[in-house]
Amino acid sequence: MRLKRPRHASPEEVRISREGEWAIIEYADPAISSVRLRLGSENEKMTDAAILALLNLTVDARDEISAQSENRVIEVPLGRPQIKYFEEGDQWVPRAQVLRCHVEDDEEGKLVVYVDDQKLDLQQFGRMLTTYAGWGLRIYFVDDDAVAEEPTVEVKDPED
Repeated sequence: MRLKRPRHASPEEVRISREGEWAIIEYADPAISSVRLRLGSENEKMTDAAILALLNLTVDARDEISAQSENRVIEVPLGRPQIKYFEEGDQWVPRAQVLRCHVEDDEEGKLVVYVDDQKLDLQQFGRMLTTYAGWGLRIYFVDDDAVAEEPTVEVKDPED
């Protein structure tokens, strides 16, 4: 079963625990996905109320962006950076909702994804995708030279 995305919560609706730099927020309702917030060294100093307030701000921001999206997405123009390093979260984050990527494998056969000239391993790439946790994702696989072009989509079963 796919879990529901996190929602605005009150103290009695969640349980907050800590693991190192991470705050883990678990909803009393098991149908709602848990949240892991990387707070760094501040994690141990923050009260549960402060962590919950941060979660609610995050959920509110997500909902506001979602309400404004109208199923339109922004793509960064060619030559401009598509991702940026978010130091507080120690991760790469997308600057918009479209990513032009190149998929390769390394000498050990492990996945490597290039966004712009930044080489991301599977863990880094996956962590970057969590920026949009709770959203949908559509992936097109196109020729290496065609990542900047919008493909023509034909809807059919490939075995027909």
